[in-house]
Parts: sequence; structure tokens; C-alpha cells
Amino acid sequence: MKTSVRKCLFPAAGYGTRFLPATKAIPKEMLPILTKPLLQYGVEEARSAGIDTMAIVTGRGKRAIEDHFDRSYELELQINGTSKEELMTEIRDIVKNCTISYTRQVEMKGLGHAILTGETLIGDEPFAVILADDLCDNADGESVLAQMVKMYNIYRCSIVAVEEVAPEDTNKYGVVAGEFITPNIMRVQNMVEKPDPKDAPSNLAIIGRYILTPDIFDIIKDVKPGKGGEIQITDALLEQAKQGRVVAFKFQGKRFDCGSVDGFVAATNYFYTKSKV
Repeated sequence: MKTSVRKCLFPAAGYGTRFLPATKAIPKEMLPILTKPLLQYGVEEARSAGIDTMAIVTGRGKRAIEDHFDRSYELELQINGTSKEELMTEIRDIVKNCTISYTRQVEMKGLGHAILTGETLIGDEPFAVILADDLCDNADGESVLAQMVKMYNIYRCSIVAVEEVAPEDTNKYGVVAGEFITPNIMRVQNMVEKPDPKDAPSNLAIIGRYILTPDIFDIIKDVKPGKGGEIQITDALLEQAKQGRVVAFKFQGKRFDCGSVDGFVAATNYFYTKSKV
């Protein structure tokens, strides 16, 4: 499958403080849902969209990520010829067929800053962004990112995945408003980062899936720190939205907030049940 979006950026420098003490020494992106770490699910979703170049923004204490997406000769020798060997099939395939590169985010200044840190790995082309702790699954069809690549091929602008959330939860997300082109596609006119429920323009929240056009990097450079003193990708996307260059897509599938304990447990139960079918 050839795609106009060839690279996927994974911001993975955060501390994962909601999972302390587990994340004191283990990157939150490496926490497993069943036997597979969250970040591997994200890489597999990117591959399902025809992407084979992964760009990962890491930070201090994230060495386990690089070790996971690498050969482990001692382990492979130990399990060679045993029934355990097939458990390595998926990660071996990723290591063999993907180009994976890394850069470090030295300071934690928000998602916008993390994406800007990845510019050196992306270059001047459209790219996807996956936040690994938003775990998505579409049991009946294409992955969320594969759906979004199709939308990008039509609209040729930045695409954000959105879902309806409870009105009282808008202060956890970037929230969009605009004009629906189809029942599932909105031309975004306004975006607000983590608004109080009374100030939210809608209950359509951005989740951790984006396709961004490369001009976003220059826009981020001019963004002033916003809520929490962080550089928000929502503020940069708003500048594109003012020019009619952002589309919100109501995707098909399930999404789990694995950055929270409740969402992590729900995802574990869901994938365990699915594995038994």
C-alpha cells in the first residue's frame, strides 16, 4: 500500500506520572496491554496505514524503547527452536521492515514542543502523529490512522481525529467546533485547549491521532506558551483552521485513554476478551 503520508511521529518523552511508581523506571509507552507494549500497538497501527518510517521523540530514562525496537541476539538464541519463538514474530517483522529513528526532547514543554522537536526527523512533508497512550482499535475494518490517511488524500490539509465526550470532560482535551461537510467530517473553525465545560465550543474532543502538514513546524515556533505554560499543538492548529486548513474526522473504532488507570484496565479487559474470540 503506497501512501502520501510516509512518516509517523511518536511523542514519547513524558514522565507518565499517573502511573507512578511503575513509570519511575519504565517508560509509560512500554506499559503492556496483555503481552505487547502500548508503543508497539501504535507502530502497528501506523504500518496498517502504509507507513514504514517511525520517528520517536524520547527523553531521559526511555532507553527501553530503543532496546525494544532492536534485535536481542541473546534472547533470540535462548528461545531459538522453542515454542516461545513465535511470540517474537511481530516485533521481528517491525525491526526488519521499518526505519525507526530517535531524537530527544530535553525539556517537557507540551505536545506542540514535542512535535516541533521531531522536525529534524520528519522534514518537509506531511506526517502522522500517534500518542501511544491513546490506544485505538477497529475490530470491523481499517485502523483509525488508515481511515485518516484516506481523508488526507481527499482534503490535503491537517486532519485531527475527534470523538464525542461527556460535556463535563471537555477540560481534559482540545475541543473543536466548525461546520460539518458530511456527518463525520467537519471543517474546523475554532479550537480550544482544555476548556471549562461552560466555555467549551462543543463536546467534540481531539484524541491522540493527527495528520499534519509540514508548515505546522513554523507555526509552532511562533506559538506562545498557553495553558499550564506549555506550547499546545491546539494553538498551532487553530492558526491553520483560521485559513480553512484543518478537518476534524469522527473515526470508526474504539479508543482507550491508557494514560489513565481506568482506561488502561478497560483496554486490558477489551483486548483480553478479543483474544479469546
